[in-house]
Amino acid sequence: MKAKQNNIDRRAFFKAMGAAGLASVFASAQTRGANQANPPEKKQKPKIPQVPRRKLGKTGVDVPCLSLGSGAPEDAAVLRKALDWGVNCWDTSYVAAGGNSELGIGRYLSKNPEVRNKLFLVTKESDSKTPADLDKCLRTSLERMKTSYVDLYIGVYIMSDPAKLTDELRQWVKSAKERKLIRFFGFSTHKNTARCLAAAAKLGWIDAIVTAYNFRLMQNPQMQAAVEACHKAGVGLIAIKTQGMGQRIRTEKDKELVGHFQQRGFTDGQAKIKAVLQDKRISSACVAMNNVALLTSNVAAVLDKTKLTQADMKVFREYAQATCSGYCAGCAHICDSALPDVPYVSDIMRYLMYYNSYGDKDRARELFAKIPGKVRNKLLSTDYSLAEAHCPQHLLIGKLVAEAVSKLA
Repeated sequence: MKAKQNNIDRRAFFKAMGAAGLASVFASAQTRGANQANPPEKKQKPKIPQVPRRKLGKTGVDVPCLSLGSGAPEDAAVLRKALDWGVNCWDTSYVAAGGNSELGIGRYLSKNPEVRNKLFLVTKESDSKTPADLDKCLRTSLERMKTSYVDLYIGVYIMSDPAKLTDELRQWVKSAKERKLIRFFGFSTHKNTARCLAAAAKLGWIDAIVTAYNFRLMQNPQMQAAVEACHKAGVGLIAIKTQGMGQRIRTEKDKELVGHFQQRGFTDGQAKIKAVLQDKRISSACVAMNNVALLTSNVAAVLDKTKLTQADMKVFREYAQATCSGYCAGCAHICDSALPDVPYVSDIMRYLMYYNSYGDKDRARELFAKIPGKVRNKLLSTDYSLAEAHCPQHLLIGKLVAEAVSKLA
């Protein structure tokens, strides 16, 4: 009876949020609590509930377990509402929205300068080759965002090779911290992810990593070992790509997944976030939230205290296995070794995902256009059979590359 009652309460909770908004639901609840605990004349002002916080590795900093991703939207209403709920970790980058994301944050901070010391601001470099390039990129980001420092600077964006973590880079990090331009340093990765994490855990000077992590990738033993190594080394982990989107090939398995979690009182998207955050080694789930409705839904998921059961996690495991052929896990070293003349397969799979699953067609085409012309000219004439034979996900790489060329070229 208790389990049934919890399910009903949870359904009512989500329904109330959709009708009236999360803030008003919890504000009224806290008002009732205040009325019972205090005389009428000493009513406490209702407070909007705050998302739970976790330590970011050994930095000593608490960050919200839900971070505002997708370059931190330019919509001031989203930024304001995120702060209301304690979602004060904002993730952006030098290239997000053509630089407009950083500019949007800058406009917001110019109008609300008192907000800056409440934020944990994350931004990323773009294609820097030397420390001088990195310094220039960082200073541009600081100017755009109207701030004198960044809390976490992602100095290697979409890293796929740990060899990029050089001693020269370490020296620049030390200098940037001494000049108070950055508080912490790290990198982002969703290619050769386990290798990158495992290497970082051994270095001692990587503070945090923004890494792909979702219900699919957590099935990989190498990934689990790398996450554990970072956790033991005190490297903070912020999860991205938490929805585990592939190429959006709708099947009966998708319907079964959605139906299962609807019965549990969640959307499948909310359940995917909860699955990531059930791993306590993850400090925060950084999720694209470009409108208040999606922000509200995700905040609801992390505020709701219902834990996913072993049966729920089994549903995720079985779904991941059944639909793996539509998802590139980013093990680029396998494709690259099989296709030395076309070392961009995992990138192409990601760009096609942006097009098919995110609906971000312009971004997908822009990124595809950056692939060297001599490589693009070989894409349709290359034999992908060896890469397909070694692909752990069993992707039909040749077919997907042809689809990418037709949509993105």
